[in-house]
Formats: sequence, C-alpha cells, structure tokens
Amino acid sequence: MSGFHEIRLPLAVSLGATGGPERLTDVVRLASGAESRNARWAGSRRRWEIGGAAMRLDVAHELIAFFEARGGRLNGFRFRDAVDWKSCAPGEAVAATDQAIGTGDGVTVASLAMSARQLRESAGMARTAFQLVKQYQSGGETFTRTIRKPAPGSVLVAVDGSPASGVTVDAATGIVMLEDAPADGASITAGFEFDTPVRFDADRLDMSLVGHGAARAMRVPLVEITG
Repeated sequence: MSGFHEIRLPLAVSLGATGGPERLTDVVRLASGAESRNARWAGSRRRWEIGGAAMRLDVAHELIAFFEARGGRLNGFRFRDAVDWKSCAPGEAVAATDQAIGTGDGVTVASLAMSARQLRESAGMARTAFQLVKQYQSGGETFTRTIRKPAPGSVLVAVDGSPASGVTVDAATGIVMLEDAPADGASITAGFEFDTPVRFDADRLDMSLVGHGAARAMRVPLVEITG
C-alpha cells in the first residue's frame, strides 16, 4: 500500500535539480482569431528533474538506496526546492508575520485554507487549528498555496503581530494548533521553512559510470503530491 515517508531527499542528491510549478490550461483558437482559455486545474503542481548531472559514487549509492527504500513511485517523501522553501523571499529571514493564515472570532477559527465543508463542520466549536499557507502575489492577483510539510522546528506564529504562546505544529500536515482561541478579528500569521511532498515519477533508475569515482543518473523525475 502506498504511503508517505517523512524523510527528505538528501541535499547532495537534489543539488542542481531543475523544475518548478506547472499548470494545465486548455487554449482554443476561435474562428475570429481570438483565444479562449480555460484552467483545468484549480492550482499548480510542481515537477523536477534531478538526473543528468555527474555525481560522486557515494552520492549515487545514496540515491539508489533512497529510491529502493521508497519503492520507486510507491511512497512519497520530502523535497527541498532550492528556489522556494521559505515563507519569505530566499534572501530574507523567516518572520512570524510573513504569511496570513487566518482570522480569529473569539471562538472558532476561519483558516484561509479551510473548505466550505470544514467551516460548516467547525461552526460553534472551540477550534484553534490553522493550516499553513503561502501566498504568491503579483499585479494585484494572489494564489494561495497550502503548505503541508513545514520543516520541524522552523514555524513561528504571531497573533496581531505578537508572538503566540502555546503553539503546537504538526510537521506532517502543516496544521498549527493554538492553545487558546484568538480574539475576534485577530490576525493570525506565520513564518516557516518548508519542504514539498513529492514522489518519484518513474519506477526505473538508470545509472551509468562516467569516470573514476563518478556516476550519472540518466533521468530521475519528481512530481508533487497534491490533495
């Protein structure tokens, strides 16, 4: 049975990975010459390729062991995207006010990542759970990405700009629990480092010896696990 292993792909293996977010958009050219565009996915999905570069034999052996232990495509794992791995810009320090993750009403929690069903189910309950998210903003538009794999020990949380107390973080889901329900209208923010949940997108690992003490993985695709 497939599952998820809470282990990060070794940085020595992922060094030099190429990839990033992808979307699926249908583009139809009409008889008038105009285009009709429709997004088939609500959000994006990330892909990377970590193969192709030469690596030391001990690093190649580490990759083989990691691939075998995950069962190829069977089990997911953590991947650190060297370009996008913090709640802030790469050159900035993580701060508790980086990302807005919800608003308190004194009793329940309205998290930015909660679905309508979850909000209905939580009505009237003393909930203090917030899902970590990261917002990407440009030109007045915003895309909110759910962060499910924060780096353990990296999460900072603030309520109305002040450090929150009694904070518990589930590093496997990205859910933050506050000991006390925030006051009505309180802004809940967080800063964090994070990994992306991925799996291998191939059940075959092709390796070749390219020199004394060096090997190359011909193709090692990774795909983000969403939902």
